[in-house]
Amino acid sequence: MIAIARRLPVRAAAVPYPALVVVLTAALGLSVVIATGLGPVGIPAGEVAGILAHHLTGGGDSTAVSDLIVWRIRFPRVLLSAVAGAGLALAGAIVQGVVRNPVADPYLLGLSHGASVGAVLVLTTGTTVLGALTLPLAAFAGASVAIGVVLVMSSLQGRLLPVRLILVGVAFGHLFAGVTSFMLSRTDSSSAQQQIIFWLLGGLSGTNWATLPIPSAVVGVAAGLLLLRARRLNALVLGEEASAALGLNTGRQRWYLLLLVTLLTGTIVAVSGGIGFVGLIVPHLARMLVGADHRRMLPVTVVLGALFLLWADVAARTLTSPAELPIGVLTAFLGVPCFLLVMRARGLATQETP
Repeated sequence: MIAIARRLPVRAAAVPYPALVVVLTAALGLSVVIATGLGPVGIPAGEVAGILAHHLTGGGDSTAVSDLIVWRIRFPRVLLSAVAGAGLALAGAIVQGVVRNPVADPYLLGLSHGASVGAVLVLTTGTTVLGALTLPLAAFAGASVAIGVVLVMSSLQGRLLPVRLILVGVAFGHLFAGVTSFMLSRTDSSSAQQQIIFWLLGGLSGTNWATLPIPSAVVGVAAGLLLLRARRLNALVLGEEASAALGLNTGRQRWYLLLLVTLLTGTIVAVSGGIGFVGLIVPHLARMLVGADHRRMLPVTVVLGALFLLWADVAARTLTSPAELPIGVLTAFLGVPCFLLVMRARGLATQETP
């Protein structure tokens, strides 16, 4: 595996790797405090830190307005934005490595469109069989069905073919998008239509403490498992022959990694809707900082993804306050120029692998 790291393209970081991780992690912690204080009612960072410390050390609930705003409304949302950003960025990095394509991300495989079908089906029919869990579970089920179909259709004699995976994912993504549009056009409820459109564009409004445990646990566990597979992902990036020479079962590894990506993306889409560009852009930024070795790149990707979506969500809820922008709109506005700059800097137009 040491030989693998030597063959991967490397870009030296401006600062030592441990220092870079510490700086990014500290920036994330500081961003959480600052972002929690931003909104229609501004709260100083020092006061926010005091409120959070009070609750995190076992202090009782306070009836102060600032305490209610920070602890019950903004802090859970800020945490979920960081969790969702970390998960989407990590999923994007894994997909790019598995399919050896620098412009791949989870949405390219039809995951988001499949989740949309499940969620829109619930919203248009008014189904509430499982209460508040009905929508996220339906979205996750849709994503699971979508990736299941794509994986089966992309395999040949038990082997997953990267090029075929992308082509089938794009094709079924368009199919699922058509199904979603059809269901949206058939509903007569204007409120349901508005809710569906906002959900399709992504949003974190309505986040509370009950929303956090499942996505946090899924992202944490999946991130740990994926980081343990960083060496194997390095081998997959080198191609079939190099992987086989190292004794790696490429088909099995691709299935395993893509199933973890499905779990990550489906869970996040279920609670946040469709948020694009995070999984596409952030892995490239991480590679520019620390190189392509996934043992170093994946941890940086996680922190950068959390930072990116955290501040995108801040902009979504403050730029047009008291109205709120769909976060997917902002990530698109930020993502397109950012990706074009990264593409130019890294010469992605002439590369076959990330």
